[in-house]
Amino acid sequence: MTTHGTFGHFVVGSLREVTRGGLLYWGWIAGLLVLVGLGFVAYLGQLDDGLQTTSMRDQVSWAFYIGNFTFLVGVAAAAVLVVIPAYVYHWKPIKEVAILGELLAVASLVMCGLFVMVDIGRPERAWHLIPGLGYLNLPSSLLAWDVVVLNSYLALNFVIATYVLFSLFRGRQPRGWIFTPLVLLSIPCAIGIHTVTAFLYNGIPARPFWNSAILAPRFLASAFCSGPAVLLMVMQLLRRFTRFEIRDEAIWKIAELMAYAMFVNLFLLGAEVFKEYYSSTEHLIHMRYMFTGVDGKTSIVPYMWLSIAASVAAFLLFLVPWTRKNVVTLNLGCLLIWFGVYVEKGMGLVIPGLTPDTLGEIYEYFPSRSEFLISAGIFSVGFLLFTLMVKVATPILLGEFRVTPPARPTDGATPAEAT
Repeated sequence: MTTHGTFGHFVVGSLREVTRGGLLYWGWIAGLLVLVGLGFVAYLGQLDDGLQTTSMRDQVSWAFYIGNFTFLVGVAAAAVLVVIPAYVYHWKPIKEVAILGELLAVASLVMCGLFVMVDIGRPERAWHLIPGLGYLNLPSSLLAWDVVVLNSYLALNFVIATYVLFSLFRGRQPRGWIFTPLVLLSIPCAIGIHTVTAFLYNGIPARPFWNSAILAPRFLASAFCSGPAVLLMVMQLLRRFTRFEIRDEAIWKIAELMAYAMFVNLFLLGAEVFKEYYSSTEHLIHMRYMFTGVDGKTSIVPYMWLSIAASVAAFLLFLVPWTRKNVVTLNLGCLLIWFGVYVEKGMGLVIPGLTPDTLGEIYEYFPSRSEFLISAGIFSVGFLLFTLMVKVATPILLGEFRVTPPARPTDGATPAEAT
């Protein structure tokens, strides 16, 4: 059978795999589809009435959508935390599950694109960002660089994951001369997507809260916590509901790496807080708004302190070997990290950077019902995509979903007779 014919069987078989499942699987799929539908209806209302359906105004023009985008860029970049020990150091326990990190990166980047799409008021103008049709203003525009690196990383992870799964589907190991360069290229790309995103914030002189040289390292440190937290929970679900044998060593090693990353994240946050409060310039007002409030405006203060408490608690849980290896405290730490980094990358980054605005006005922002529904719909799209990809990848990795080679004729029989 030709490669093209085999790939056709791979595609058809994959579609067949995602239609198989029990009551729990279809209940999960149905719930996600309901949320996708509600989000789509809310987005149609936003298209009809404009961005006034959101709580964004001139004072706070980046908000919930861009906060989610920034967070998900970090989740996508976190795939490198399993790629490096798996493919650079060839550590077998993680190498067996590294494909999950690449699938998570694909789903996260799709959600990133959707959040950008709903944030712009005229989505039909997005064609300006398509090379060959629009004009990207390279190399002067940081936004253009962000478009390039995000789409390149999306394509790279999609190609790597598809090639690995297709090779295993054919009963072969991926060829090193194809696979290794792609994996090695994905490492700087993973670092680049979050670095360029940080530079987007850095490059706005009118927003002093973002003018920090350590913003990019902070982005990367927090990314290496949030993404693996999702992977750890997915790995445990696969062990629970499939025959996928994921070693405890892989889970514990990822948790240990997350502890180091969270320490760096908290250290850099502390360095930033010290710089702002010790210098005590007029720019301190943005951090004051975040931690103590300004002129009685304290809407985000409780969330920020909860975020820091959650991050510190998660760091301690992952730092101690006993709690890191205990199922209950491990999963609790994953949830705490997810909450802590999510709030830090959303409310703790975007809102204080825009409050007060350049004229000194304080606008208390809180997402509208429309923003919540649209965001829930986009997250559901990502969860749905990731679920379907894992549903195909799992039987391939277990050797249950493979191409069936034609039987060899024996004793002079024709191929049809042998079959």
